[in-house]
Amino acid sequence: MILRPALLCALVLALPLWAGEVQVTPRPGALQMAIAGAEPGDVLILSKGVFAGAVTIDRPLTLRAGAGAEAVIDGQGQGTVVTIAAADVTVDGLTVTGSGMDSQALDAGIKILKGADRATVRDNRVLGNLHGIDIHGGKEARVTGNVIEGTQNPKMNDRGNGIYVWNSPGALVEGNTVRWGRDGIFANASKRNIFRNNRFRDLRFAVHYMYTNDSEVTGNISIGNHLGYAIMFSDRVSLRDNLSLGDRENGILLNFANGADVAGNLVRGGAKKCLFIYNAHKNLIFRNRFQGCGIGLHFTAGSERNLLTENSFVGNRDQVKYVGTRFMEWSHEGRGNFWSDHPAFDLNGDGIADSPFRPNDLMDHILWSQPAAALLNGAPVVQLVRWSQKNFPATLPGGVSDQHPLMSPLAIAVPPEVAAIETEVAGRWDKGQYDDIDLDDLGSH
Repeated sequence: MILRPALLCALVLALPLWAGEVQVTPRPGALQMAIAGAEPGDVLILSKGVFAGAVTIDRPLTLRAGAGAEAVIDGQGQGTVVTIAAADVTVDGLTVTGSGMDSQALDAGIKILKGADRATVRDNRVLGNLHGIDIHGGKEARVTGNVIEGTQNPKMNDRGNGIYVWNSPGALVEGNTVRWGRDGIFANASKRNIFRNNRFRDLRFAVHYMYTNDSEVTGNISIGNHLGYAIMFSDRVSLRDNLSLGDRENGILLNFANGADVAGNLVRGGAKKCLFIYNAHKNLIFRNRFQGCGIGLHFTAGSERNLLTENSFVGNRDQVKYVGTRFMEWSHEGRGNFWSDHPAFDLNGDGIADSPFRPNDLMDHILWSQPAAALLNGAPVVQLVRWSQKNFPATLPGGVSDQHPLMSPLAIAVPPEVAAIETEVAGRWDKGQYDDIDLDDLGSH
């Protein structure tokens, strides 16, 4: 076959003839010298052993461990171990450890700088660093399949984040396992990020959003953290199909979060509040299951125009805590929510209870505002007030009502291996394993 000259020229230009594989063996300064001598597109294959950091990648390269080799880059306690300072860099299959511990300098295992766009960080073990992976301005980063284990400083606020995302549009963080440290993922001043199918344990927050808009948090698992998913000062976030199991304070927190789509999430076991909505507006809260918390949903600070429908409130000590005088209806187009403490009938078999449900009454409001009144909880006068409000709804104050409660709860499956970890952390907070932070102080976040 005869190739036309134009086609032949195009094929030649398309081939990265300058790219090559370079074997790098551990010896003093070997890795940084290999980077300095590499051509754009080269693949540096690291042999088994320990390479001294810190190193800076300032050209499009791939750093990869050799087949079956455990290649370690050790920062020896100084600064950031691997700094990515060029576009189109890949770091693949390495162990990265030994960063410095300077919080102001944001020391990290791997740092992706502004201008280092389209970086790929995959299948690495990032161990014992201040911050694990810091996506610090690079666009369209891909951080996938990494195992990140942070420090266990006794003061949780003095630890770093597993993955820190700052002003990095288009970042994809997927399939990572994060344990210890401060927050699993902390996103600040960013947009169009996707955090998907990650697993978080033994942290302050699993996912912590601040000023991060138009983003997605999907399919993640939070187990035994102080708080699961905190969406704060952020708009149009899709929070879907996540698990919060055995978290301490809140499974999900919406604080100054607007236009969020919160659907298909399971919060189960031990949290003080399954869902806390604080000054958050125009959010869709749909087909979630809130189970076994102190409060199923705490709703406060003038939150308005939120739509709640087809959620299941199962076995919470208080299903809803709302202190206010406005009337709010929690159903949509004839479908409300399931309430495990609603003794209802469904005579026509349409799946909708024949009687409406109000999770709170006047005595609840009194007890929340005047805790000392709990001493009178068993008194005949209190029972008379509750009976009167149940039988004469006109005496009820403003509050939440569900005119179309559902008869059957939503089921959300938990994989067996995840349920085993949930069992392992069960009762952790009863043992007083607390630290120096107060999650009820929203200003501290």
